[in-house]
Amino acid sequence: MKKLLSILSITLIAMSAFAQLSTIPEKEIPADYGYIVKIGQPMPDITMELTDGTKVSTADLKGKVAMLQFTASWCSVCRKEMPHIEKEIWQKHKNNDDFALIGVDMDEPLDKVKDFKKTMEITYPLALDPGADIFYTFAAKGAGVTRNVIIDKTGKIVYMTRLFKEDEFNEMVEVIDLLLKE
Repeated sequence: MKKLLSILSITLIAMSAFAQLSTIPEKEIPADYGYIVKIGQPMPDITMELTDGTKVSTADLKGKVAMLQFTASWCSVCRKEMPHIEKEIWQKHKNNDDFALIGVDMDEPLDKVKDFKKTMEITYPLALDPGADIFYTFAAKGAGVTRNVIIDKTGKIVYMTRLFKEDEFNEMVEVIDLLLKE
């Protein structure tokens, strides 16, 4: 009987691991996440400059599922999360014209950001954020940097994370997959 229960438990766990979202989860963002934007609101109007000099604005992201990953080279949690973003999100969707992923590096000079990208062995684009102006459009002064914001094709914020929590990260991956199916 114990063996049967063990097999049944393992089967249920395995099945839930392969479950796919059919709707965007209703997520209450805790106040201690430090966001000043809210789920459901339009993405703020911003312009970013990538490390290659390309400029990307909010208008450029319309019609795409977009992920903004806020990061910095000194952030240990960012460094832990970035390989997962590269492998589980970027490599899966980088050739999809309906998807954009931009790492927004908080207040570091171009040479440091380029070195950070090389050290982290990521291939997704990084943008400069001098003075953390973009960061502080999304988060309160003094809020921690490790965070992700997911924007749907209409330009609306639909999902936000803070720090690197495996369950939240996995749900974010599913949200992106679902949005790209729509």
